[in-house]
Amino acid sequence: MEQAQARLELFYTQVVTFLTLYSGRVLLAALTLVVGLWVIGWITKLLSSTMTKRHVDRDVQPFLLSLVNGLLRVLLLLSIASTLGVQTTSFVAIIGAAGLAVGLALQGSLANFAGGVLILIFKPFRVSDLISAQGFTGHVEAIRIFDTTLLTLDNKTIILPNGTLSTSPIMNISTKGVIRVDQVYNVGSQNDLDATKSAILKVVSTCPYALNNRQHDVLIAKLNANSRDYDVRVWTKSDTYWETYYYMLENIARQFAKDGIEAPKPKMFITNEA
Repeated sequence: MEQAQARLELFYTQVVTFLTLYSGRVLLAALTLVVGLWVIGWITKLLSSTMTKRHVDRDVQPFLLSLVNGLLRVLLLLSIASTLGVQTTSFVAIIGAAGLAVGLALQGSLANFAGGVLILIFKPFRVSDLISAQGFTGHVEAIRIFDTTLLTLDNKTIILPNGTLSTSPIMNISTKGVIRVDQVYNVGSQNDLDATKSAILKVVSTCPYALNNRQHDVLIAKLNANSRDYDVRVWTKSDTYWETYYYMLENIARQFAKDGIEAPKPKMFITNEA
């Protein structure tokens, strides 16, 4: 009986000691948990509202919100553990090592993910834009979180990883809506200057894709030994770039033939040596 009473007194003493030592920490940890979860929810809602106001792509919003929410929860758990007196140094080291291992294993995928996020946020191009990147030219068919799909002008599908796409030069042909078609025509110097320029201007004026509110140029770019180079610059809509390009080639060839504008003729100089 005395032994049982002694054990009960010992247990009571241990409980009192525990409550004395840790009750404050437990209450503080509980309060930290409640307040921390509320703050995380508030930050998440604020971030979501900000991204919506700035028109961040809806496909990338869930990824960013989940990432931020997860990081904040990990920090909250570490803070609670520290409040309870648990040594968090080892936990931080384990999390860091795990993060490093995962990062090395998924290095390419993470780079593509980060590139996709940057593309969706800053929008250097949009779906249906005509762009030239990584040696390919085509219309943007889809922008996903890891890759971007192009539909080339000859109806081929090209899938470009977002990692390299976000860090390499991109020429967006559709951004301004208007583009200039530059061509060079080599004509024999035996042709009359005004006649040659008039023939080119006839084609420019009849081109259905040339913009009427823009100044088109026909300029002599270079004088060669037996020929002249003409720079022809025609403004058109971005969507009709190739139509304009091939229209000019074909119809200038026809107009030259009609007006008798000839190609360069080779010249040979023969000298008599004594």
